[in-house]
Amino acid sequence: MAKLERIWIKRTDKSPRMDPRDRATMVTDYGLEGNADHGGKRQITILSAERWAEAVRGLAADLDPVLRHANLLVSDIDLEDSCGRTLRVGNCRIEILGETKPCSFMDQQHAGLLDALKPHWGGGCYGKALDDGDIHAGDAVAWE
Repeated sequence: MAKLERIWIKRTDKSPRMDPRDRATMVTDYGLEGNADHGGKRQITILSAERWAEAVRGLAADLDPVLRHANLLVSDIDLEDSCGRTLRVGNCRIEILGETKPCSFMDQQHAGLLDALKPHWGGGCYGKALDDGDIHAGDAVAWE
């Protein structure tokens, strides 16, 4: 079963740190409550646990996915080429608007991570919140 594994909130104080959460509140056309990135198209970023594992395995490294700076880590669901699709997380929906392409910051985290994340949307995707509601680690995830 596809599920939401982890949740992180990006700090609003320009810190590179991401704060882990067991739950988060989604706000329609805003994103995640308390998250630095809100409004616009890139309200919520999503990373595939399998793509992350594949990338770090190729680097022979044990890296925590928080280094990617995504908001949500999902498992058992393929995010590649998902632009225009709607992802249901618990009782909330996210409209996927594009690929989150890895940037040079990834190589600051670990040498070679940028290139390791490039194939198959390994850097994840981004989208906008379509519903108000709470999401929780462990919630089911599915394409509508």
